Amino acid sequence: MPSLPDASLDQLFRAARSYNGYLDAPVSEEDCRAIWELMKWGPTSANQLPARLVWVRSDEAKQKLAACCSPANGPKILGAPVTVIVGMDTNFHEHLPELFPHADAKAWFVGNAELREASAFRNSTLQGAYFVVAARALGFDTGPMSGFDAGQVDKAFFADQPGVRTNFISTLGHGDPASVYGRSPRPAFEKFNRIA
Repeated sequence: MPSLPDASLDQLFRAARSYNGYLDAPVSEEDCRAIWELMKWGPTSANQLPARLVWVRSDEAKQKLAACCSPANGPKILGAPVTVIVGMDTNFHEHLPELFPHADAKAWFVGNAELREASAFRNSTLQGAYFVVAARALGFDTGPMSGFDAGQVDKAFFADQPGVRTNFISTLGHGDPASVYGRSPRPAFEKFNRIA
């Protein structure tokens, strides 16, 4: 498989930023669906796909989510065209007969809540990263964040799905360059890596 051209690598990584504010440009339901249709191909362990996404677009839903966030993050959500709640389904194993028919993968997790929790967190985090890369690939910008009360978000958006809990949230739109700080350092390989 050939490498992507530099322009693509810049768009996905080197020139991409996390935005605090967005231009007045809409993100449609079709755009949200297009991001999902790309990100869903990212690998997860045994094709678990435990992420459960809520695409917060309406003013009412934005207000509800902003009320669950820190004072610094609430205005970001209100000002973004969309904010995505990346939840994790700790009952993901119920779908494995369909998603991973090659083996009885559901049996690996039945009766082991601790393993399901760890696996749901790990793999939904991967899917959240695929969301960021897919959005960038399709010409959008994101602002992944913590700074929210996960319990409140769960009650507000996942009350009907008791096995689903919030992992993180991310704004989505066309980023306003005025809303970003200067680029933070990215160290050379030697600082945080070793080859064993």
